[in-house]
Amino acid sequence: MRRTNLPVFALILFLTTAAFGAERVAPLKPYKTEIAPVIDGVLDDDVWKHAPSESDFKTYSPDYGKDMARKTTVYYAYDRENLYFAYHCYDTEPDKIKASIAARDTVRRDDWICLNLDTFDDQQFLSCFYVNPLGIQMDSSATASGEDYSADFVWYSAGRIGPDGYTIEVKIPFKTLRYARREPVHMGIIFERYISRLSQAGTLPPLDPAKGQNFVIQTRPLEFADIKHYTLLEVLPAVTYGISGADQAGILRMGKGDPQLSLTAKYGLTSQLILDGTVNPDFSQVEADAGQVDFNLRSALYYPEKRPFFLEGQEKFTLAAAQVGDPLESAVYTRTIVDPRAGFKLIGKIAPRDTIASIYAADAPPEGESSGTAHFTILRYKHALDEDSYVGGTWTGRFEGPRYNIVAGSDGLLRLNPSSFFAFHALVSQTSPGGAEADAEGHALGLEYSHLSRDWTIDITAQDVSKDFQTETGYLTRNGLTRFKIGVLRAIFPASALFLRVEPMVHLVQVRDKFSGLWETLEQFDLRVLLPRATTFLAGARYATEVFLGRRLDRSIARVQLTSQFSKRLLLTLSGSYGNKIRYVEDPYQGRGADVIASVTYLPSENLNFALSYTYSNFTRSANGLREYDYTIVRSLNTFQPNKYLFFRAIVEYNSFYKRLVTDFLASFTYIPGTVVFVGYGSSYEKIAWRDGAYEPSDRFLEMRRGFFFKASYLWRM
Repeated sequence: MRRTNLPVFALILFLTTAAFGAERVAPLKPYKTEIAPVIDGVLDDDVWKHAPSESDFKTYSPDYGKDMARKTTVYYAYDRENLYFAYHCYDTEPDKIKASIAARDTVRRDDWICLNLDTFDDQQFLSCFYVNPLGIQMDSSATASGEDYSADFVWYSAGRIGPDGYTIEVKIPFKTLRYARREPVHMGIIFERYISRLSQAGTLPPLDPAKGQNFVIQTRPLEFADIKHYTLLEVLPAVTYGISGADQAGILRMGKGDPQLSLTAKYGLTSQLILDGTVNPDFSQVEADAGQVDFNLRSALYYPEKRPFFLEGQEKFTLAAAQVGDPLESAVYTRTIVDPRAGFKLIGKIAPRDTIASIYAADAPPEGESSGTAHFTILRYKHALDEDSYVGGTWTGRFEGPRYNIVAGSDGLLRLNPSSFFAFHALVSQTSPGGAEADAEGHALGLEYSHLSRDWTIDITAQDVSKDFQTETGYLTRNGLTRFKIGVLRAIFPASALFLRVEPMVHLVQVRDKFSGLWETLEQFDLRVLLPRATTFLAGARYATEVFLGRRLDRSIARVQLTSQFSKRLLLTLSGSYGNKIRYVEDPYQGRGADVIASVTYLPSENLNFALSYTYSNFTRSANGLREYDYTIVRSLNTFQPNKYLFFRAIVEYNSFYKRLVTDFLASFTYIPGTVVFVGYGSSYEKIAWRDGAYEPSDRFLEMRRGFFFKASYLWRM
């Protein structure tokens, strides 16, 4: 077998611009306390009488620099082991505050506060801690490329609604954070508040309109000294048990139970560099993927990562100049690692400006296949430059016996001025089928110019992906193309209490398909309007063609979208389009049809949540007017949450295309991420019957599959 050395793109780039804007203001200095506050949402602790406070919040949405409609005061303190924050969010209409007792990470539609922490104070990355008025948490990680809500940190919060608004207390252990061990410790922070019914968000310090909503480069320094530095050690034992059964000749037969023990450990080589290891890992997918139309697709559906081992540090693998909808969305898509037997991760800083992130996993072969273990190796390096600029390198490999796929290259982001940056990636791949077929080598190149300010959002991208570029560790929807895209959004701020912001948008895309030499185009115009009650309305149309298997076909559509927090208890969403479609078969042809996604969420109380969604897609062949398919998914998701730790969930989903009914029941107790108990039960039913030795269509449902699982784990932090 031939293995050639891959060239690794070394792009020597430099930035010769002066520092942008004024110097950062003097740091905030939290009050050091010897007596920790009780985290109960009541600001009666002695620490808050001595802690410094800030109140000068200014809006960034719908417009910049306005006084928020409701006053906000934030307090900050610390002791040797934790950071403490308290918010007093005043409101003259406390009965209209949007809040619910809900599962973790599900409160985006509520009122909330957020602490955006740049723990290294290097303007590269933010850890974001959201809390709703009843103390329910949501967390995320953010870079200049966007925000990732899959992060899960261990921290503590409580909130209460009172006659003058709501109050929140937050405790963030230093053991949870990654930071530079120096004296004094320097971090960066942005305090944030969102008022749902007013569609208003604001921050302290105020965001600069010239920099837009790029939080990463607009933090205020936070300085404190004499804290306890930890050698992090976490051990996470877990036990899972599952049993499933399937219909055999009309009888549901249960298989053998499958008890499993797993152990995951995390060790801090330094306060900045963390080693993770796992043996027989628990990679159970507790939360089921929401139903999507999986028929007549050009590429595989994208599902977000939800497995805990992969979540921490996931943002470190973000590829510059790669966006959702691009041919190459990601060089690292960990859901390609299906069922690992063991795994290791090393993530963190090796120097003040240098970050590494690496993963190794041994993936078991699919059941029933004789192929051997697949070995995944992923390496990532980033060197920080001024502000949020960086250059980096990526190497990924999947090796399975004689078969292998390797991708390597460089990427980076360079800030040109307060509003604009330039980003790039240059990757090469080598794939060996392991047999008589020749090895294949390819490349993927990407360039991006982005401008983000109060009035304008401009994004210009170019990609070139060769015919033979492949990645078995990333998410690639299409190869063999050259693509140019321009997107322009103009923000208009009418003097109106109803129309808070109006945004006309234009997108132009030109693609050359390298397999056929044909060009495809997209010309799209949309108008989006932001209204009160977190209401957004969009209407637009596009003229578009697409090349598939050497044919250029039409996919022009008109579309509308609506999202509205119609009342404190009722949320409505609607997305619909109608126009031309393509039938993705060996001999593709033209059609037309509609796609609709609608949902309604009703909260009769703070503890109950009923959500009903409807997904529909159809296709009519243009040549003969015949309807080829109607695809409908109706999904009911119902949750009862007695308190912030415990919830009960029932999902019922019907898929008309497969004539399949799925039920999924889950009871969950989550004290902190890692310390959890799950009990679940699910069944799948189809409209068939077993008669005379064969399955036949039926008007009644027959249970075809049944499953039960139990999971418990406990996080030891030492």
